[in-house]
Amino acid sequence: MKSPFSLSGIAVSQGIAIGRAYVITNTAMETLHYLVPEEGIEAEVGRLETALTSVREELALLRTALPEDAPAELGALMEVHAMILTDEMFSKEPFNIIRSRRYNAEWALMTQIEEMSAKFDSIADPYLRERKADLEQVAERIIKALTGVKVEKPVSVGSGDQVDLIVVAYNVSPADMLQFREPFFKGFVSGPGGQNSHAAIIARGTDVPAVFGLSETLPLIRQNDWLIVDADMGVVIVNPTPLILEQYRTKQAGQQKAKRRLSRLRKMASVTLDGTIIELLANIEFPEDCRTVVDNNADGVGLFRSEFLFMERSGGISRFPDEEEQFEAYRQAVALMEGRPVTIRTLDIGADKLLPSSEKTRILNPALGRRAIRYCLTEPDVFLTQLRAILRASAFGTVKLLLPMVTHGSEVDQALGFIEEAKTQLRSQGHLFDESIQVGAMIEVPAAVLALPMLTSRLDFLSIGTNDLIQYALAIDRVDPEVAHLYNPLHPAVLTMLRMTVDYAGKAGIPVSICGEMASDHQLTRLLLGLGIRQFSMHPGQLLKVKQEILLSDLAILTPKVDRILTLSEEKEIEMAVQDLHQEEMSI
Repeated sequence: MKSPFSLSGIAVSQGIAIGRAYVITNTAMETLHYLVPEEGIEAEVGRLETALTSVREELALLRTALPEDAPAELGALMEVHAMILTDEMFSKEPFNIIRSRRYNAEWALMTQIEEMSAKFDSIADPYLRERKADLEQVAERIIKALTGVKVEKPVSVGSGDQVDLIVVAYNVSPADMLQFREPFFKGFVSGPGGQNSHAAIIARGTDVPAVFGLSETLPLIRQNDWLIVDADMGVVIVNPTPLILEQYRTKQAGQQKAKRRLSRLRKMASVTLDGTIIELLANIEFPEDCRTVVDNNADGVGLFRSEFLFMERSGGISRFPDEEEQFEAYRQAVALMEGRPVTIRTLDIGADKLLPSSEKTRILNPALGRRAIRYCLTEPDVFLTQLRAILRASAFGTVKLLLPMVTHGSEVDQALGFIEEAKTQLRSQGHLFDESIQVGAMIEVPAAVLALPMLTSRLDFLSIGTNDLIQYALAIDRVDPEVAHLYNPLHPAVLTMLRMTVDYAGKAGIPVSICGEMASDHQLTRLLLGLGIRQFSMHPGQLLKVKQEILLSDLAILTPKVDRILTLSEEKEIEMAVQDLHQEEMSI
């Protein structure tokens, strides 16, 4: 019997999966590197062209063959991969490398991918940094076409003959995940990737347990090993003992029972025991995500991350989406929400993220550079184009406009000026739009918290982005393994800033929502309710867990307990008090 051992990674989609390992090798890492003779260069170019054509056709076929129950994100992500193939830095530069350096097609492709991937490593935003995985996934598919390698999924040989399987892969693409939707595929284990990777989004959308971030230890898992994927703890247990296996099967059965109970809450109103109505909203990246939002009976979209529309196929933004392209995406989201509000955040991108490929400026500290609202205010053509598209979409339903990374009232004034200019342009063109569209701002940096009096007097609502607020307040990059353990949403300074934001918004008579990771953590729901939060926006898959906490909460009991927590100064004390709060209120 093989000795058991465990591997630690990143839990990206909660739950427990048990099954045999189905290992997919990384073709890109196994490619040959050699120089092509002068007379064979054009033949090598032709080989790469054939492979690209084959992959385009394959993605188109997979896209049209999507099952009806496929997550909305999957189709959109596959379209992104198809668009990546059209980018010049992807579809032309490898050919130049073949001709200039005489590299074989696989080598030329990987050389270009490595160069582009390196640019992503310096990106401050964790969501956009993980878009590097899309490049690698497309490259993997092209190399498979070049080498004739295909991912073959196991075939069930009859009822009772097929054991449950866990997909183990260096990098699973959204398109590849289509092949692993049969009932006997129970979980995913991946080398790179984190909470914001596309594969993680799909895993959460399909409610499949997944642990990523095992790049160094993934080779330790062998084909057909027994695996337990504990995606609650971010642990993969390899070849567990019978006793451990039985313990996890019991835990798994309990979770499945709890899920069935949660599903009964879908149509229930989100109201606390004392009768306070709480709004539950959803975060989306693609218009198609709205189908999942509606299915989970959310009250609306609290955050539409519009920057994904701007992501250039190779990771730059050499071609921005035009007004019509943006308008159609926003209009589609509004239509799918069937009258429920859609809050669209303007372009949250900048020098630290994905600039046009023509931009050569070197940024000394990308996280503190020309990003988000700063970028938009210095690129009026880009900003006005997006504002016109958002305003036009507001003619089809309730739309709110959200400004990211605001730090000063002057930024709001300039943005409001651009909004008025966009309205004037639309009037002259005869376009309809909501003349009184609400405008809000993200509270993501400590300066915004301290400047709340000047912000609340200019805005209709606020939205707290806890991910960046914690990162900037504590000077910690939560995806940096050297300091990630210091990233703590329960730091007393963070809780103080949350309370200040709620209090200032209350005095100004404007609503405030929370849309970062804290909003989706059901163990923090009662804390946030006690702090005064009445609007939560999160991944659609987390809505029911948070709703359950709300239904079991009484604000008359919570509020004084949270007030006491705010008087604590030691993080350990706060963590224990929050844990007690979560457990005690479950019995109400």
